[in-house]
Amino acid sequence: MRVEERFLTYVSYWTTSDEENSTKDGAVNIPSSDRQFALAKVLEQELKDLGLTRVRLTDHCYVYGLLPATPGYEHKKAVGFISHMDTAPDYSGENVKPQIIKNYDGGDVLLPGSGALLKVSDFPSLASLAGRTLITTDGTTLLGADDKAGIAEILTAVEQLIASGKPHGDIWVGFTPDEEVGNGAELFDLDYFKADFAYTLDGDYEGEVAYENFNAASALFTITGVNVHPGEAKDIMVNAALVACELQSMLPEAETPAHTEGREGFYHLTDMKGDVASATLSYIVRDHDKQTFLARLDTLRNLEAALNQKYGEGTVSLVIKESYSNMLEVIEKHPYVVDIAKKAISETGLFSADEMLYPENWPYISDILSYVAVGARSVEDQQHRMTVSGMDVPAGMKNPTSGDFSVMLNSCIAAQSPHTFLYRGYEVSTDGNPLAHTILRGAVNKHGNAIPNYHYEDLELLLEKYSKLN
Repeated sequence: MRVEERFLTYVSYWTTSDEENSTKDGAVNIPSSDRQFALAKVLEQELKDLGLTRVRLTDHCYVYGLLPATPGYEHKKAVGFISHMDTAPDYSGENVKPQIIKNYDGGDVLLPGSGALLKVSDFPSLASLAGRTLITTDGTTLLGADDKAGIAEILTAVEQLIASGKPHGDIWVGFTPDEEVGNGAELFDLDYFKADFAYTLDGDYEGEVAYENFNAASALFTITGVNVHPGEAKDIMVNAALVACELQSMLPEAETPAHTEGREGFYHLTDMKGDVASATLSYIVRDHDKQTFLARLDTLRNLEAALNQKYGEGTVSLVIKESYSNMLEVIEKHPYVVDIAKKAISETGLFSADEMLYPENWPYISDILSYVAVGARSVEDQQHRMTVSGMDVPAGMKNPTSGDFSVMLNSCIAAQSPHTFLYRGYEVSTDGNPLAHTILRGAVNKHGNAIPNYHYEDLELLLEKYSKLN
């Protein structure tokens, strides 16, 4: 079966998870929606039809299967492939009507069900897909590509591997529920799923290998107001809805998903309800750096304490649930897992690119990368600049979130220049990287709003500054 056929079959199943039902009596409730079992049963049968063994659908809606090793390859490390069945509760996933655009022209895409446009100006990567078949939602629901595309890729790859007769070690497959509400890994059975290492197919562009993720938590504020008749409210009423608004206003304006990218952390208000008597605010909190992540959680706790001091103890209560940690803490001890993935991508003829978050990773993956980028915060770090100066591939230096071109240009010139420096106790000399260049990645204005910075006038300003520095 072609990957497109599988994908279109899977998106026809309504598998939206339910955040409000993700806990029950203080414990996780998996799956949060029973409708996820409909697709799980289809996948269970498909694994059996493909000839996999140890196929299992659990009471908690996890699906497992094993493609046994080719005789003589039982000693090889076992690899696993994982994706999730549920779709996000932010928008409907019921009665999906896919739009299939063959030989896509690379322009704006009309979603016929809603009349909305997917604009290339908003999603520049669309233009790179010209000539391909594009599958989108009709605009009335989510499409469900996150992560039913991953499921389709895994099962099609398994089918093709079986047909090819190529020898292999044990290959495990796992499909999880409730990833979108932060519980996908909670009851994943590692005693049953015997892979030595595994890859999650839930990514972005072709050639991407993500070996770092956010530290993640959810936070729920519950606000209890004092509701009295407006005519008698002076110095008595505490309007819970207004306290909720005040609480949100105390968080940094520019630290939201609309203003951040890459490794930049954020607070994301996902739901807000309330009236005078009571209100709730639901957040997800994300940050790659562990200490900064913990500091974000402390910020929320401090808001709880400050508002209770202002309005009275018990007015605001906060429940924080840590969801998952940055996998880099483990991956950096086992870099071969990344090497295998990037080598596989390279062998297909695809280009492999990486955002260089940690300079120390470069020696492990330099032979399989064709492009690197240095992030908006890392670009200010001298270690990143000097490491880039020793590379032999194009390296893009992004402007910082402030939009300051000078920082970006200085980093570019530093990367193009030779350096001698100490690296892990050794003296290192570089010749400079003439392929280092600038990347205009947008900025945040004085009002905290994300703005583009790649228009003609921005390029004129960049050229002017570059001429003065050079």
